[in-house]
Amino acid sequence: MNAISPTEYLAPDVPGSLPWQDVPLVRATKESLRGYGCLVDDYHDYPIEIVTWPQPGRRAIDPGTGNEGGTTHGNFDFWWEGETLYGKNQAVASNHYLLGWSCNPADVKKEPDMRPDRSRVLLWHANYHPDGGQLFFPLKGEAFVCPLALPGDDVRPAQFVAFYVEGGKGLYIHPNVWHEAVFPLAARASFYDEQGKVHARISCNIAKEFGVFLNVPLRGVR
Repeated sequence: MNAISPTEYLAPDVPGSLPWQDVPLVRATKESLRGYGCLVDDYHDYPIEIVTWPQPGRRAIDPGTGNEGGTTHGNFDFWWEGETLYGKNQAVASNHYLLGWSCNPADVKKEPDMRPDRSRVLLWHANYHPDGGQLFFPLKGEAFVCPLALPGDDVRPAQFVAFYVEGGKGLYIHPNVWHEAVFPLAARASFYDEQGKVHARISCNIAKEFGVFLNVPLRGVR
């Protein structure tokens, strides 16, 4: 599949209208997150998994090498502009993203709307990091939602689950777990972000590959 350029993150190459694949919304708990990640009470000095560089041939990687890149961290900011959700990650270079919409992009209102619908995010893209895990922690304690799918390059839209994380908690995502960033329930929020410094990213343009947007609800957690 084709990689996604930094330019495409701000101007997604997707149709203006597509069917919606509903994503179930569940409460994030130790049990429900098993295999995906963990809830975090305190982001200070939280251990981030770093994956050892893959062995290219029959000769093994020397012990203690191939995993020395460490982590990078910074604020990850999220904000709505009308019916469009954006994100900017200060921890990495390719850092500005259009994450999704609350309606089909062709129906996004051009004029400011005093009461925009922000009950969902229609997601066009997901990715995973093979080099390490990623931590999100709300700096002002906002609740948020994060869609995740278990590892595997044959991921399908029906495999995604949206996890509701209650206020005051953070989320750690294991390496290779499919995700987009997080979706705060507030109109604007900033998160502490920490992840592998190599920042390898493998993407899936869900809209182009499967002909749907993922309908990630921001209300109605079970």
